[in-house]
Amino acid sequence: MNKQLILNLLGLATRARKIVVGEEFVLKGLSNNQHNIVFLASDAGDNIKRKILRKTEDNNVVLVDFFSSLELSKAIGKDNRRVVLVSDKGFIDKFKEYMNS
Repeated sequence: MNKQLILNLLGLATRARKIVVGEEFVLKGLSNNQHNIVFLASDAGDNIKRKILRKTEDNNVVLVDFFSSLELSKAIGKDNRRVVLVSDKGFIDKFKEYMNS
């Protein structure tokens, strides 16, 4: 798995406006769509982790938690971000391909 390719693709999804950022918006977005992938920072707080983990398990959503908040923030071009939701099926398929390679 090439982490840099995944981060680059996350940046591309950001420019294509296919992401949702922030705990409240991600939790709401998980309820609305079946095709999702969530990036949760490995250094996020326990409260956020617990909420996101519960919601992703309930909705059968892929959770990626091996990036730090600094790496996620840099990839999407915003400061201090801990959770990112990608809801586009094309991007999700490509993320899965990169994670399985």
